[in-house]
Amino acid sequence: MSHNNLKYDVAIVGGGIIGLATAYKLQLKYPNLSLIVLEKENEVAFHQTGRNSGVIHSGLYYKPGSYRAKNCVDGRKQLVKFAKKHKITHDICGKIVLATNDKETLKLKSLKKNGKKNGLKGLKLLYNKEIKTIEPFAEGKSALFVPESGIIDYKGVTKKLSELITTINPKSCVSTNSEVIHIEKEKLILKDSVIQTKHSIFCGGLFADRLAKKDGVELDSKVVGFRGDYYNIKEKSLYKIKNLIYPVPNPQFPFLGVHFTRMFDGSVECGPNAVFTFKREGYTKTSFSWRDTWESLTFLGTLRLFFKHWRFGLTEYKRAFSKRLFLRELQKMVPSLKMDDLVVGKCGVRATVLDIDGTIVEDFKIVKHNNNIHILNAPSPAATACLSIGDEVVNFINKNFNLDKKNNGKK
Repeated sequence: MSHNNLKYDVAIVGGGIIGLATAYKLQLKYPNLSLIVLEKENEVAFHQTGRNSGVIHSGLYYKPGSYRAKNCVDGRKQLVKFAKKHKITHDICGKIVLATNDKETLKLKSLKKNGKKNGLKGLKLLYNKEIKTIEPFAEGKSALFVPESGIIDYKGVTKKLSELITTINPKSCVSTNSEVIHIEKEKLILKDSVIQTKHSIFCGGLFADRLAKKDGVELDSKVVGFRGDYYNIKEKSLYKIKNLIYPVPNPQFPFLGVHFTRMFDGSVECGPNAVFTFKREGYTKTSFSWRDTWESLTFLGTLRLFFKHWRFGLTEYKRAFSKRLFLRELQKMVPSLKMDDLVVGKCGVRATVLDIDGTIVEDFKIVKHNNNIHILNAPSPAATACLSIGDEVVNFINKNFNLDKKNNGKK
């Protein structure tokens, strides 16, 4: 879409679920504000939003009091309410976190306490035969049943948010094929046009750090991509998985381990693993970008992470290229699975933010720079928490910019 030299009150860069949830919440707060959402691909929700596991997270894992915990729990409630109101396909089916040994059972008890601190309801420890009442083919010493988890069509949510923005204000716009090439004061330069705007909100996901640098933000962290591969269970074996089965997570890593997810269309995905990717938006095992690779591997934080967790990384790489090893991991939870039950599925890439010391930045990070706002980190459960994150950004805007003087919308 060609804009030539158009003027908007606020521009949101990034048409994933975070960008559109932020735009929607801002439009609700200020109905007369003219907004434009700029998405570089030819459709919204093309990258992380459209390639995640489709799970509504409960808030079980996150540190009580953290932004992740608060936004996950609040965001989940808002998301379910939104899905019901707008008839978005979803199902609060619950999940089990499965312990396969006594050590993991102790971790489950700790997880249950953590979940209760975050306000989760109905958490229940299951043992032996009790597990079979929920997942008949799962095998484990114990399990934690989490009834508030579920599944949803995140692409459907994102598209509905896009529709609602222009319904609230027809002068607002969601524009695809609109990549920001350069950032100037109160201007966003696209390939064939210029957007004049007082404020820009950057929700760039895998490119959040590069957009921030274009805007002059000084960073000591970097986005490093980790690809997640999935297998699908063949139709003949779908009966082996009822809903969601997760392993007990390793607290050393931000990834939850390979798990089983019944999707909203009835299919079942197994995964993802977590392997360093040589291209930020690379969705095959051979995807490669010189720039992405060079930037990642010359960043001290990446090298320090690799050095600290080289055994984990090596195991993940082996599994990425071996269906048999991937199956072996899945069989720890569902032993009856066979090679013939699995077929190669989709891939996704996580935007993982690393500090220079090799530490993974685990919480949400929003910063102000001049008249702009950058969402530098929005890790899982960002999709679940999208509407709550939108509220946080709007509150951030209210504290830093006085939009009320420019707008006669409701407060």
